[in-house]
Amino acid sequence: MRLEQTLSALALVGFAAAAAAQGWSPKRSVEIVVGFSAGGSQDLTARTVERLLVANKLVNVPIAVVNKAGAGGSIAYAYVSQRPGDGHTLMVAGTSLINGHILGTNAFNYSDFTPIASLFNDYIAFSVNAASPLRTGKDVVERLKKDPKSLAIGVISIGSGAHVSALLLNKAIGGNARDLKVVSFKAGTEVMTNLLGGHIELATNTAVLAETHVAAGRVRVVAVASPKRLGGALAAVPTWTEQGVNLVVSNWRAILGPKGMAAAQTAYWETTLRRVTETAEWKADLERNFWVDDFATSAQFRKDLDKDYADAKSVFVELGLAKQ
Repeated sequence: MRLEQTLSALALVGFAAAAAAQGWSPKRSVEIVVGFSAGGSQDLTARTVERLLVANKLVNVPIAVVNKAGAGGSIAYAYVSQRPGDGHTLMVAGTSLINGHILGTNAFNYSDFTPIASLFNDYIAFSVNAASPLRTGKDVVERLKKDPKSLAIGVISIGSGAHVSALLLNKAIGGNARDLKVVSFKAGTEVMTNLLGGHIELATNTAVLAETHVAAGRVRVVAVASPKRLGGALAAVPTWTEQGVNLVVSNWRAILGPKGMAAAQTAYWETTLRRVTETAEWKADLERNFWVDDFATSAQFRKDLDKDYADAKSVFVELGLAKQ
């Protein structure tokens, strides 16, 4: 056996011993629940995690991705909340969980679940049809300043990171968030389909969903809401900051479980998910999907959620949109 194989085997033995010491490991099928349709960013997150758990033999039971789309994620939140203390149920979540609660579009908050681990930040790309007269982010800004209701903006779900990015863009240029013409869809793939079909003029969506259409020459990305430029096919796309607009929006992706999970269950999934993020395959997926690593286990993630909620509420109160 080669040295690296020996080390890998020893690592797996150590992992198994740690799991045994925790006193819990899954005994039946595990579900990873997604609150949006197949093909979107949260679905991609779930399927990437599931694939690497299986490929690296990190879990010894079957794993299934379950899509419970609709109502801005609320159907999935309700589904998971009905399984208190069940370590066999996981959920992919993002900023829409916090934003939707503050906006009043869903009754659930992060405190209704067990935070397990944050995974990465997924920044928003602002895209137009390749045939659009809007060539740059500055063109979009001029159009919004002139007549915000003349620009149909497609987003995935009210309260999503994509939706909030559009609201904050208009705020950053001195506009009123209530003046935007926003069209909501169930999945990011639907947003892009409607952009290609001419039913909307601007799409705020995750970068990975725009990239395929950029490569095919069907879509042009005019700006990204990230702190610095993304790589790959989007390397030439300037940030909003580069175009004179103070807009950086972190759109995190994370794993949560039902409320009331035992400490041993949380510790098991923390350890297992950390091992996923340490694989070469995961690091390649981060680069391929324009994801930015932001791994944190339960205790730190809970603190991050407290801060994110306070920050988001402050913004929505200022915009006059907060319901909570």
